[in-house]
Amino acid sequence: MIKKLLLSFLFFFCLLVCQGQHLPYAKEVVQKLASPAFKGRGYVEKGEQIAAQYVAEEFEKIGLKPFKKSYFQTFTTSVNTFPSAMMIALDGKEIVAGQDYLVEAGSPGLSGSFPVLSLSAEDILDEATLIQTLQESNKKFILIQDFDRKEFVKEQLQRIDEVISFLKYNPENPAAGTIILTSGKLTWGASTQQYSKPNIILKIDSTYTAINQISLEIGNQFYKNYKTQNVIGFMTGERSDSLMVYTAHYDHLGMMGENAIFPGANDNASGVAMLLSLAKHYQTHPPRFNTIFIAFGGEELGLLGSQYFVQNPLFDLSKIKFLVNFDITGTGEDGIQVVNGSVYREQFDRLTAINDEMELLSQVKIRGQACNSDHCMFDQMGVPCFFIYTLGGIQAYHDIYDRAETLPLTEFEDYLKLIVAFADEL
Repeated sequence: MIKKLLLSFLFFFCLLVCQGQHLPYAKEVVQKLASPAFKGRGYVEKGEQIAAQYVAEEFEKIGLKPFKKSYFQTFTTSVNTFPSAMMIALDGKEIVAGQDYLVEAGSPGLSGSFPVLSLSAEDILDEATLIQTLQESNKKFILIQDFDRKEFVKEQLQRIDEVISFLKYNPENPAAGTIILTSGKLTWGASTQQYSKPNIILKIDSTYTAINQISLEIGNQFYKNYKTQNVIGFMTGERSDSLMVYTAHYDHLGMMGENAIFPGANDNASGVAMLLSLAKHYQTHPPRFNTIFIAFGGEELGLLGSQYFVQNPLFDLSKIKFLVNFDITGTGEDGIQVVNGSVYREQFDRLTAINDEMELLSQVKIRGQACNSDHCMFDQMGVPCFFIYTLGGIQAYHDIYDRAETLPLTEFEDYLKLIVAFADEL
């Protein structure tokens, strides 16, 4: 009964003091990080470094302290980029990067005009047709027609996938490149590799049923040792025997050519906004434990920043009482999903109880382990942690439509209140 009264007092106090306090700042952070000036926070024109510098400056304004006189922990990675030319035309008609097509992230540069040969799923399964197409494919592009996977049995799908993988990635494929037709959403990525041939993912359109020629100009730059960084700051709390850690990655996919920018508002400018908003909250409401804030680089390249950190920690990982990782924090109409909720059931149950008592989010869904964000590297080291992401709302993800102006931040305030109350009860 006393605990419920205290939680009620905390809730109403926060309503009086905090209501609307964090949302304007969060929107400012998202708008800044997702703006064209940050180049999609990737590796073209050092967009990720612009973002890291911004986060470090915010850390300093808030009053977070750096480790070893610097907020930055540097590391190197290989990365493939597309800094300049990006043009594709089909039978003389130019199409739009990011909207009509993607160049797969590991593709090399290539310029010229090439005939196109077409393969259906049935053609792939017909060995004679497949061999004939490969024999004719030198200095040509092979187009893989879209197909319904439900129409094929498991063994057929395995064979189709093996052939497509060979066409896309094997240097022994004589073709100049591949085109993959898809009726699905165009979802881009990032790559630490450079493949032998370019792969084009083409959004299906009725005019693409019979493509005879592809003209393209793709300019790429592959870096073997690109220097990037994590951004780390801390704040002293009432207790120094344990650490509370909040994390979010600040990097995104950057640019595909000079015009296609992937802003990454929800993924993950929103997570950085939560990270910084929590820091601002604790600036005036000292945390219970010494609290560390980490903005990771290299997440989109394969959790590289968090992997480097756990291999080169700036503090004793065994002192972490709990870690919460924020990735995709910009909606919340349907509540939140808690990765590792079933692993740390006691903490998950406490989180859901607080949510119910304070009447904040519509639901707190439980999920098991998943190596799908930066928490994973800490989880593998035995650090107790959650990765939480919001549910509902916009579906923009790894595309050109993940923009600040369409990100609602629907439950940002209540989400922040929940995390503050949860940390206070650990």
